[in-house]
Amino acid sequence: MRVRPSLRIIGRAVLLASLSVPAASAADALPKSRAALFADDEPAATPAAEDSREALFGDDLPARQQTVEPPSSRDSLFAGDDLQSSAMAAAGTAAIASPPAVKGFFQNRMAYTWPNPSHWSEMMNHFDLSAQGRLSSNVKWKLGARVDYDAVYSLTDFYPQSVENDQRFNFLLRENYLDISADNWDFRLGRQQIVWGEMVGLFFGDVVSAKDVRHFVLPEFEILRIPQWAARAEYFKDDFHAEFLWIPLASYDNIGKPGAQFFAYTPPPPPGFQTVFLNERFPSSSLSNTNYGLRLSVLRDGWDVAAFAYSSMSAAPTFYRQVIDNPQPTVVYEARHKRIDQFGTTLAKDFGSMVLKAEAVYTRGRGFELNNFSSLGDADGVVEQNVLGWVVGLDYNEIADTRINVQLFQQHIFDRDPGIIPETNENGYSLLVNHKFGDKVEAQVLWISSLNRSDWMLRPRVSWNFEKNWRAAVGVDIFHGPPLGYFGRYDANDRVYTEVRYSF
Repeated sequence: MRVRPSLRIIGRAVLLASLSVPAASAADALPKSRAALFADDEPAATPAAEDSREALFGDDLPARQQTVEPPSSRDSLFAGDDLQSSAMAAAGTAAIASPPAVKGFFQNRMAYTWPNPSHWSEMMNHFDLSAQGRLSSNVKWKLGARVDYDAVYSLTDFYPQSVENDQRFNFLLRENYLDISADNWDFRLGRQQIVWGEMVGLFFGDVVSAKDVRHFVLPEFEILRIPQWAARAEYFKDDFHAEFLWIPLASYDNIGKPGAQFFAYTPPPPPGFQTVFLNERFPSSSLSNTNYGLRLSVLRDGWDVAAFAYSSMSAAPTFYRQVIDNPQPTVVYEARHKRIDQFGTTLAKDFGSMVLKAEAVYTRGRGFELNNFSSLGDADGVVEQNVLGWVVGLDYNEIADTRINVQLFQQHIFDRDPGIIPETNENGYSLLVNHKFGDKVEAQVLWISSLNRSDWMLRPRVSWNFEKNWRAAVGVDIFHGPPLGYFGRYDANDRVYTEVRYSF
């Protein structure tokens, strides 16, 4: 797909609209020029290693660059995509298929959870492999897959059998698509990543993506995100960009099984009631259950502004409930996905010493679980609410080898039902500090907290690039808060982890 100068700046959170994984490298400072800052806005086309947590939050940001002159023509802007095919096109000859470029990574992550009870919670091995190539001067392709094996379910018996069956071994199709270019139009058909917004540690404008949240929001970017089977058309004209999207067969958040460490949250039942979870109910494969949207963006006077409308079956499920009195008081939950409509905007502006980013999304018809069991005859324990979520962030990079990011966010619920957990206004903030020690070692800490209550997450991490293509890291994930808080529900699941990754 054509690279356009643009910066793309879930969600059942009590505290947040949703979360992602930690953020950006300090030492690799943001580029000063507009062209350098917005030179690559398409994560699907980047190497797997650059789609990682570090890439998502800047751990792999390029070093500060000098001002780059804008391309003199549309052809020159995309000439670097494939020199061989460009030369063929210039010669007026038909391009032939190019040999595929193969890339991927292997990563091992070990995690030990404490304090109650202490246990090994992860021995995950990821093997990701992808290949991409060109069939002609205007047709490209990509194929990718990943195999996950978590040995914790083979070597320990801490988790239920259903969790073991779900998380021990997985084969996942990653991006598998065909790209076609025609004049000012680009078309991408197949399984693909679609990113409409991106903030440090938070998902607000990124409404299209589905996510694997079986390990909460702790894994790397490319592991967390689930591609969508989609048809996408993009139109480019000067500084204007239009994107049309249709998803005939949607992907949904993978929430795991009851008994897993980070199983999706539901309000606790009243005393004396047992809880039963039915199998998750997914929407049928019908035309009425397809997803579709439109995104328009423009770059004017250094301001990169976009607006979008998106109608979809919600990627995140809502837990509908039924209360049964006989023979034993029981609350039966069933996760379902319903249609929601979302309208949003994103913006970005480079002010030299800092970069401003902001996102706002209005969601119509989002489901919230009721936390009120006083009426056992309630039909389904779910109420629909209209929600506005917004976030504003500043990125500061003037201190040598250091990056500082501060964000303020809010979720506002219109005509809030008193039976749900979130307050009318759920406010919070985040702080990221990242510093690089020489060329091989860097440290960062990410803090995300509610302003309504003592509910927070702290993630310090140190990484070491000890050889070319090799990286080792150690970190801690600490959660704190009340049992109904977004982080507090995992208060007994603090963990220390190590990672070793080889990229090729």
